[in-house]
Amino acid sequence: MKTLTEKEESLMKMFWNRGPLFVKEIVEAHPEPRPHVNTISTFVRILEEKGFLRHEKLGNTYRYIPTMSEREYGKTNLKEILSRYFNNSLPSLVSALVSDEKISERELTDIITRVKQSRDTGE
Repeated sequence: MKTLTEKEESLMKMFWNRGPLFVKEIVEAHPEPRPHVNTISTFVRILEEKGFLRHEKLGNTYRYIPTMSEREYGKTNLKEILSRYFNNSLPSLVSALVSDEKISERELTDIITRVKQSRDTGE
């Protein structure tokens, strides 16, 4: 799976929050000064080439639809991070988060509790 640039991810968040969109709707959703239609069209085509969007023809225009949810993209990124930086070791990732104080012991305990509960309920 290809990754998204910051601008591409910003556009994908718009799709993930709003659903299928026309280029005109994307432009109108931006604050002034709005990007040019051609700029947005270029980004949308790139996102389609990367596999993040697909389109359907409606009249003389295209409506673009995300091919995956934000959660699915996040999972894919997490798997890539685990593979690339932590040798596919989730404990190594968690250890790094704890040692860098990005997650507290209390938060870690809460996560473990939620995992146990979801296993008990079969979710």
